[in-house]
Amino acid sequence: MVPAAQMLAFTLSGFLKLTMGFDIGLSTKCVMIPMEMSMCHSIGYSEMRLPNLMGHTNMGDVILKSTKWQHIVQTGCHPHARTFLCSLFAPVCLDTFIHPCRSMCVAVRDSCAPVLLCHGQSWPDSLDCDRFSAAEDMCLAPLSKDYKHIHKELPKPICQTCPTVEEIFTQKRVLDVFCANNFAVKVKLSKKRTVSGDQEYNIECQVEFINQGLLLPYDTRNMIQQWLLINENCTQKMTQTYRPMVYVIVGNIEEGTVLVNQVYRWQRRDSQLTLATRKWKHHKCL
Repeated sequence: MVPAAQMLAFTLSGFLKLTMGFDIGLSTKCVMIPMEMSMCHSIGYSEMRLPNLMGHTNMGDVILKSTKWQHIVQTGCHPHARTFLCSLFAPVCLDTFIHPCRSMCVAVRDSCAPVLLCHGQSWPDSLDCDRFSAAEDMCLAPLSKDYKHIHKELPKPICQTCPTVEEIFTQKRVLDVFCANNFAVKVKLSKKRTVSGDQEYNIECQVEFINQGLLLPYDTRNMIQQWLLINENCTQKMTQTYRPMVYVIVGNIEEGTVLVNQVYRWQRRDSQLTLATRKWKHHKCL
């Protein structure tokens, strides 16, 4: 077994050459992983085999097909998503192709397919897990159970119905919403268009807690960023301008799942929202 945790170093390359893996021969070549494939940078090697394990014979196809997955990887839908995808789109330049195990494919598919569906896409036939070996001898397998036990999984956002973005509200209404949920944070979001034409959303400054609830200070910023990416259709509705804006995001954490239930755009004229957040520190919910 070649665990994903050890995949980046490939210190066993000499041993791998002696296995019964697929013989690359002279039909493929080693090429540098292009700059456009940022998903597969800093993974422990800089050269890949072409054609790759997806059957792409030229770098134009590799870049076009792989960049569509970079957004999904950024959502954090599965910790092995990048390893799995890069082993196929940018296989390491060894004498033997190292395929992902079927168990890794299934794990990534089960976690990331719902995110794809949230974006109106289904898990592609080209990544049918049955094409990969079920025998975990010389393939990339998921991390061990011991690793999972040590690294406790944090609450994760999921694809959800878009939360209400209230424009008109009272101080009492805001406090009632705070009481009905177990976290509320104040964040400054910016939106810009990338070179490829996609929307990119970034959190500027530190996240300010109004009601911390079950949120973890060191993970909240990353969690909100993941929610913005997973629920991009909701994010687009929230951010109506390219000008950075402050939002109050309110929601619940239940059984390891993060749900955003309410969003307020914080504008200077919103005295009711300002008063509600100040009063919250001493407010008693009924």
